[in-house]
Amino acid sequence: MKKKKKKKRMKISLEEEPASPSARLMQAPGFNLYILAIMGFTKTIDANAFKKGLEQTLLKHPRFSSVLVVKDKKHNMSWKKTKVDIDNHVFYPELDSKIESSDEFIEDYTSCLSTSSMDMTKPLWEVHLLDVQTSDANSIAIFKFHHSIGDGVSLISILMACSKKTSDPQSLPSIPIKKQEILRDGVSLGKSMKKIFFSIWLNIIIIFNTLIDIALFIVTIIFMKDTNTSIRGPQGVELSPKRFVHRVVSLDDIKLVKTAMNVSINDVVLGVTQAGISHYLNNRYIEELKEKGVGIVKNINYLPKRNYLRAALVFNLRPTATIQDLAEMMETESKGMWGNLFGIGLLPFTIKLHNDPLTYIREAKAAMDRKKRSLEPKCVFVVMKLLINLFGIKFTAAITRSVFYNTTLTFSNVVGPKEEITLFGHPMCYLAPSAYGTPHALTIHCQSYANKLIFILAVDENVIPNPHQLCDDLENSLKNIKNIVMEKRLADQSQFC
Repeated sequence: MKKKKKKKRMKISLEEEPASPSARLMQAPGFNLYILAIMGFTKTIDANAFKKGLEQTLLKHPRFSSVLVVKDKKHNMSWKKTKVDIDNHVFYPELDSKIESSDEFIEDYTSCLSTSSMDMTKPLWEVHLLDVQTSDANSIAIFKFHHSIGDGVSLISILMACSKKTSDPQSLPSIPIKKQEILRDGVSLGKSMKKIFFSIWLNIIIIFNTLIDIALFIVTIIFMKDTNTSIRGPQGVELSPKRFVHRVVSLDDIKLVKTAMNVSINDVVLGVTQAGISHYLNNRYIEELKEKGVGIVKNINYLPKRNYLRAALVFNLRPTATIQDLAEMMETESKGMWGNLFGIGLLPFTIKLHNDPLTYIREAKAAMDRKKRSLEPKCVFVVMKLLINLFGIKFTAAITRSVFYNTTLTFSNVVGPKEEITLFGHPMCYLAPSAYGTPHALTIHCQSYANKLIFILAVDENVIPNPHQLCDDLENSLKNIKNIVMEKRLADQSQFC
């Protein structure tokens, strides 16, 4: 009798896997998060080929072939393997491929997806295949995932692992990897002592910055709020429909600024974002003053002298995995580094109109250099898991919501493939992932793809009624920064002629 019970328990444990604390948090009432990934293709969609490709790749991973089951009143959950009917997850509506205002149609379609919930009786993902020509693509695929399946890094990476290089259909794409410093032998005693002192001093700085950041994080949970601006959402903004817009810019332009100013790509992207938001807010204040009948002078700063605006920055906490690692993970049905492995850090945004646009990049670099010398994201991740285990999901979700309610926007950045890729025989021309469900009226996501960088905005139109204007401001800010860099480079070269 005991052996039979033991065998039964073993069978249940093999079929079911406890959901992680972060997956349970994503399902908490009032904190229901989703990820949308919009992909543009250069050809019309072959729905049968797409379905077959999904069955041979994505469905091999346990998360895409399991349902999330609620175990008890304490919100304990587990992943339970189930048989997947691909037709219940892939939607291919009949549409006019040359529909008028196709870009707006795609935006309306994705906005509708942000208002619909997912059926908990089947795996929490779906794909919408739209044979519609837009300004950027000949057809569109929209992947929708519940955030409990995994975070943006794991989901985008696994989709890349399903794809091949367009230039070499037999090879997996590659992701840029940061170069690690190479340690050399034969270091002198003097140099080794300097390294020891530098290491001690660096650890002191990290501890100091971490303590300050954690203190500010706690104060934010309790009472500290951002300034009420035209882009900060009201209570309940997480429940409103979101509009998803994107803008494709040249990654080569980003790299040009990066090289000229000796900064990172992240520094440039963050600086451009702060510049774009500053100009957008200034124009919003001008419009508000015009409505009140106040006379406006061109090229004047109308931003409030005192404003406090912060972004909830999403930090990936996993070591960088190669596409080959992820492909092997699917083949072996391994969890690997799957899940929601990210931490949150609060970053003050500089909202000013600078005479020198390069100041935005310098300020972004200074802010990010300091944030890199802090363990805030890791500490937040660990503490959140601890709070879930000690006090439960509802308590932890309430704390997490407070952080988002009291800040202004969410900002994240994911590295994409270095080359153009083909997904199930469909050459991809852009990739635009985003997320919704947080108590923010604005989420900005930056995604690199081949020689492109895509800014993706998820906005509440009641708060930000003209998101395309914000895209214009981001694009123009990059152009202004690039032009200044080019002018300075030409000026420096002329001195030596």
